[in-house]
Amino acid sequence: MTNPVEPTPPPRNTAVSDRNPSGKTFLGQPGMLANLFSVELWERFSFYGMQVVVLLYMYFEVSEGGLGIEFNTAAGIIGAYGGTVYLSTIVGAWIADRLLGPERVLFYSAIMIMCGHLALAVLPGVFGLAAGLILVAVGSGGLKASATSLVGSLYALDDERRDAGFSIFYMGVNIGALFGPLLTGLTRDGLGFHFAFGLAALGMAIGLVQYALTRKNLPEQAHHVPNPLPKSKYPTVAGIAVAGIAVIIILVLTGVVNAGNLAAIVAGVAITAAVIYFGVILSSKGIDHTERRRVYSFIPMFIASAAFFSLFQQQFTVVTLYADKRLDRTILGWEMPIEWVQSFNPAFIIILAPLFALLWTKLGSRQPITPTKFAIGLAVMALAILAFIPLAGGGPNSTPLLAMIGILFLFTVAELMISPVGLSLSTKLAPRIFQTQMVALNYLSVSLGTALSGVLAGFYDPKNEIPYFGAIGVVTIILAVALAVGAKPIKNLMSGVH
Repeated sequence: MTNPVEPTPPPRNTAVSDRNPSGKTFLGQPGMLANLFSVELWERFSFYGMQVVVLLYMYFEVSEGGLGIEFNTAAGIIGAYGGTVYLSTIVGAWIADRLLGPERVLFYSAIMIMCGHLALAVLPGVFGLAAGLILVAVGSGGLKASATSLVGSLYALDDERRDAGFSIFYMGVNIGALFGPLLTGLTRDGLGFHFAFGLAALGMAIGLVQYALTRKNLPEQAHHVPNPLPKSKYPTVAGIAVAGIAVIIILVLTGVVNAGNLAAIVAGVAITAAVIYFGVILSSKGIDHTERRRVYSFIPMFIASAAFFSLFQQQFTVVTLYADKRLDRTILGWEMPIEWVQSFNPAFIIILAPLFALLWTKLGSRQPITPTKFAIGLAVMALAILAFIPLAGGGPNSTPLLAMIGILFLFTVAELMISPVGLSLSTKLAPRIFQTQMVALNYLSVSLGTALSGVLAGFYDPKNEIPYFGAIGVVTIILAVALAVGAKPIKNLMSGVH
């Protein structure tokens, strides 16, 4: 857990001109943004390029180059893996704040990610799978925790280019997410799984080398440890870390933790961490009555976010299997790789995100309040899930590609109503002394939802799809209606935050 005390103030937030004496710029932004843009692009390229390939690797038959793991187990592993990525952001943020600073956390995390992809590429069987997923999950969490902080360090607080810089950085995320599945899918289709993993490793290596050559150009603030841990506490922290790792190893070796229940365990850890976080914040004497009301208002939003991601993240499990077994991927006589389906969402994000930003700007004070946006997002997500029902029960190639594109379009609209809005909300509702912890809570909702997506995918049966899609779709609609009804009381608790 992060320490709830106020961190030591960072070095003076100097003007950008002081940080960029050479005057070099990138699209009108500080020159170093290009390097952070690049490392994030390649990290997302490798992450999303690997994520679908590794599911196929697990459940494809051994004769097809896979491991022959039963699909429901493989889906649970993917859910647990994704949940662990977001759980790791908490650890990564703590290490950046207390031990190493964000710049070194990003660098070492990138190395871990590259090593994880290499493990998948060169190590055979289940051992290579386990080593690769653990390294990528922990590394991605650390990189995610520090990259945003480093982008912020490029700007003075009053720099008008700040929001535009983050928008450019966000485009790097989605460009990587778009091209990763496209290229690794072609590689897997033509050369096999391990070459695809190797391509993901190469992508991460490109970003890492570029970053390593320029990391010294980051401002002083990026290398600063905001709230250094006293050296007297190092042995205690090391002991807790070693004990934690030892407990995990024992639980795995004794079979208490296994592939079948891994997603449920990660979900349980996320729930426990969230309860502790909320408890620490709400019981703190350092927050006033208004701040406490705002934290209470975030609880239903946390639940709604977790529910959304439990469905949205199924594009990496159920949707992937559906694309393999049901989708007609033939285009002018050529069969599109399964992985390409995962590129539709980032493509839509690149197109729609600027339009949504313009819409909210144009509406201004007339735009829906945040709980209503969340309710709309859940309703759209439910419609996307229910849209599978008319297509259920078909055989191979029975679902038109346009139908899948339409469903993933709805996925994207729902995402834009919830994901960026939730991240923004967590910063607005945060008490003054718990800014980082509230952002961590938002990521915990993503972690919980992602782990639950693996749990839910375990109930999916291609031979009996209507009950599956119908049940989770109807439950989501009920949640959307409940949130819409409760929007005004939640707004009142938000105490002036919209």
